[in-house]
Amino acid sequence: MNMSLLHVSDERVNSLARIVYDKHFELDPKLDVEYDDRRKRLMYEDILYNLSYLDTAMKFNDDKIFSDYAVWLYQLLCNLMKNLERERIKEHMVLHYQILHNVLQETLPEEEAQKASHHIRNAIEATENEAIQFQVSERFASGRYGPIKKEYLHCILNNDTKGALRVIADAEKSGIPIDDICVEILQEVMCEIGNLWHQDKIKVDKEHYCTAVTQVALAQFHPTIFSKPRNGYTILTCCVGSELHEMGIRMVSDVFENNGWDSIYLGAAVPANAILNCIEENSPDLVALSVTMPQHLTLCFEIVNEIRKKYQDIKIAVGGRAFQTTNELWKQWDVDIAADNAVQLVLWADEHIVKKMRGSS
Repeated sequence: MNMSLLHVSDERVNSLARIVYDKHFELDPKLDVEYDDRRKRLMYEDILYNLSYLDTAMKFNDDKIFSDYAVWLYQLLCNLMKNLERERIKEHMVLHYQILHNVLQETLPEEEAQKASHHIRNAIEATENEAIQFQVSERFASGRYGPIKKEYLHCILNNDTKGALRVIADAEKSGIPIDDICVEILQEVMCEIGNLWHQDKIKVDKEHYCTAVTQVALAQFHPTIFSKPRNGYTILTCCVGSELHEMGIRMVSDVFENNGWDSIYLGAAVPANAILNCIEENSPDLVALSVTMPQHLTLCFEIVNEIRKKYQDIKIAVGGRAFQTTNELWKQWDVDIAADNAVQLVLWADEHIVKKMRGSS
C-alpha cells in the first residue's frame, strides 16, 4: 500500500481507521465510559483526518505538517473535552499514535513504514511537550540554571525518570556544586510543582511521583556527600507533628552532610518527645525544624519551647513554607534563625556555630 495515495474516502483508509479505532477501545476501555456516542463518532473522524495529515507529511517529507497538526489537535481536544484532564487527553493521543504506528508498520512497505514511524514519533514528542506547556512562575524562569530546571521539570512531568536522573547527574558532572543543585535546581523545581498542583494543572499523583523522583535524584549524591571529611558538628533535622512534607528538610540534611556536618535526619511526622529524646542522646549543635502547613505552626512553637526549657544553649532553626506565609513570626519565638533554604542555613551555622566554637577553643 502506498501512503501517498491515501485519501479519506478510500475504502482502505476506512478499514485502517476502523482497526485503529477498535484497537484503541480494546487497550483503553475507560474510553467507553468517558466518551458519549457523539464523541466516539468524532474520534473515528479524527482518525481519518490523522491519516490524511500523515499522508501529506509523508508525501512532501515535511516534519512540521504532522507534528504541528498533532499540537493543534491536542489543544482542540483540551478545549472541547473539559470533563477530562490535560494529562488524560495526552494519554489518549499518545496511545492513538502508538496504535497507528504499529498498524502501519504491519501494513506499509518497509520504506514507507519508516517514514510513517518518523512522523508519528515527532507527533508524540510534540504532543507530550505541549501537554506541559504551563506558564511557569516568574521566579522559576529566573536564576542561573534556567535551562536545567526546565529540562528536569519537563522530564518529571512526562514521567521520564531516567531522563530526570540523567539531567541531575549531568549537572554534577558539568561542575555545578551539589549545594546549588539541591537549592537552585531541585528545590525550585519542586516549588514549581507545588504551584502547578495548587493551580490544578497537575494532580496529586503527579506531585507524589515528582517528589519520589527528586528523592532518588538526591540519593545519587550520597556516595559523594558521605565521603566528605567530617568537621565534628551535628545537626538534627525533622518535620514536626503530622507534617508530611519532608523534601525541604531532607535537602537541609544533605547540604549539611556535604559541608562536613553529621546529620540526624528523623524525617516526617516526628512527635515532640521523639525530638527531645534524640537531643538528649546525641547532643546536636543545631536543631532544624520544618513546617510546610501553617496549621502546624502552633505545634512547632510548643516544641521550640520544650527544647528551650531543657537545652538553653542549643541553636534552633526553623523553616519551611509555613513561615513564609507569616509576618516574620519566628522573631517572636525563642529561635536563632528562620532560613529560606539549606545553603543559607549552612552559611549561618558556619558563622555562628563552627567559627565561634573554634574561636573559643
